[in-house]
Amino acid sequence: MLQIVLILCFFFTYTSLSAIQVDVKDSEGKSLDLVMVTIKAEKPQVPPRDDHGYPPEGLEFFITPEVTMFTNPNGKVNISFPYAPQVTIRLRKIGYKDINVRPYSNLSSVSFRMEKVTDLGYLVGQYPSNSWVAALDFGEEKDLKKTYLEQCGFCHQQGSFFMRRAFSEGDWEEIINRMMGYGARPHGKAKKKLPGILSNAYFDLLKHPERVKPGRAWGKELYGAIIREWPMGDSFSQMHDLLYHKKTGFVYVGDNIQDRLWEINPNTGKTVVYKVPKQPEDELGGLLPGRLRSFQKHETYVGLHSLAESPVDGNIFITPSLQKRITEFDPKTKKFKDHLFNDGLYPHTIRIDEEDRVWFTLALSNQVGMFNRKDQSFHTYDLPARTKKESFSLWISGFIIKLMNWGFPMHLLPVDERVSGMPLPYGIDVAPNGTVWFTRLHADTIGKIDPKDDSFQLISTPFQGPRRLRVDRDNHVWISVFPEGSIAKYTPEDGKFKLYPLPTAVDGVETPYSLNVDRKSNLVWVTGTSSDNLMVMDIKTETWKVYPMSRKVTFTRDIEFSADGKAYSSNGAFPSWHIEDGQPTLMEVTQSK
Repeated sequence: MLQIVLILCFFFTYTSLSAIQVDVKDSEGKSLDLVMVTIKAEKPQVPPRDDHGYPPEGLEFFITPEVTMFTNPNGKVNISFPYAPQVTIRLRKIGYKDINVRPYSNLSSVSFRMEKVTDLGYLVGQYPSNSWVAALDFGEEKDLKKTYLEQCGFCHQQGSFFMRRAFSEGDWEEIINRMMGYGARPHGKAKKKLPGILSNAYFDLLKHPERVKPGRAWGKELYGAIIREWPMGDSFSQMHDLLYHKKTGFVYVGDNIQDRLWEINPNTGKTVVYKVPKQPEDELGGLLPGRLRSFQKHETYVGLHSLAESPVDGNIFITPSLQKRITEFDPKTKKFKDHLFNDGLYPHTIRIDEEDRVWFTLALSNQVGMFNRKDQSFHTYDLPARTKKESFSLWISGFIIKLMNWGFPMHLLPVDERVSGMPLPYGIDVAPNGTVWFTRLHADTIGKIDPKDDSFQLISTPFQGPRRLRVDRDNHVWISVFPEGSIAKYTPEDGKFKLYPLPTAVDGVETPYSLNVDRKSNLVWVTGTSSDNLMVMDIKTETWKVYPMSRKVTFTRDIEFSADGKAYSSNGAFPSWHIEDGQPTLMEVTQSK
């Protein structure tokens, strides 16, 4: 009975009309537009944390969202916040000091005056991470900056306030060696020279903050835009990929480090957490038990990674990257089922075609896998090695993994400039015409598979580091160019690539981890992984809009859409304590009309 009362009470607050009007001026009384105003509940609903600090499995609870909007040209914004009677308010605008007020009564209006920043060190501290990386002086080794972005920026931001320190060359060497234990692969020259370059560059930049350029100024597309966030997990979580479930309207977010699947209803905030089951023989750390040995708290047995929805029955398929299987979750019965395979290592990104075939990349074995649901069979596509040396390295990859698990220091293994031995099949998507497209991050190639005859083709990219890709309604392929601050379009009909520099890039520095195409609206959304933004380009007009997130160090990994065009992403920084308040979130962007 108590649970029913709580549900009804929360539903009532979610549908009430509470609102707060905010009026912002500068210290001289001039209205300030494009001020980021974030409203939170003074006392948000907090679930019990009885399962190693997380909500017990299967328990229904509610998450109180946070709401962010931006002031209009008159310095005003009216924010609907039907979630709590008492709120906290934070104001943020680059060039002005943050204002934090708590508590404040909902259903009222409030005025603020923001003070300009006069201290240069404080001002550049407000700038995003890519502004700092762009300002680093690599001297005669400018080519190593791209390696630094590609290999040192795929778990968390470089240039964030955690990294803007006067680390010694020895400190940087220790950091890089530790990151290689997690999977980074800087080549030999980079590994040797980066510690000294980064130490000197940050020392120099801290003495000369005037060299740090601001990021992209916030634009008028923010008038009327609404950003909601739901805090999920804690500073030991890694909210990796997510899925907007078309049949239910729920959003599913995978905690890669804690092996938990979060199910949230964005209309009500009702949330349930499910633990992805492990097999009796699974070790802590999965097939790479040594990888997270030094991490303070984790329950990584399977390594929940990517999610996809079946167009037939709505079941969700998951890549447990640290096991040889894919996992099926039934949103109706809430039951999991494992599908085991023998061939392949590290199932990574997963998508499902209209024939209900489940496609996924196998990152460490240079393969693409397919699971046919009709006959419950697996088929593996072996991709060609670039060299005989790489062929040998792939052949002994199982032994190399054993070395890692035995504690062999991975930084002692030689790595060449394009990481021979690890082509790294990564992103994958299915085109409307049924063609399956994929990337190979370290091999600088994309590829396609024709399921009709199982033929495949590899295509070299004129850029480095193709990460994830998606296909639009015209069967054109969109690719995130991770270390080059761009996205690319590939048109199969003429075999041409076109690069689009990202609007958030500072001197070319931005790291788009992922992108997705809203085929209905003909929009391509991109993660501004090192600039704390989500950005969207109209494919027809090639014009951009940029939506800043409320937390610094927002490391977005994937994007999904609702039927009405809302965009969803999650803050998947690893480790999550790099995030401004150490709190991962699910984020929802509603564009202004």
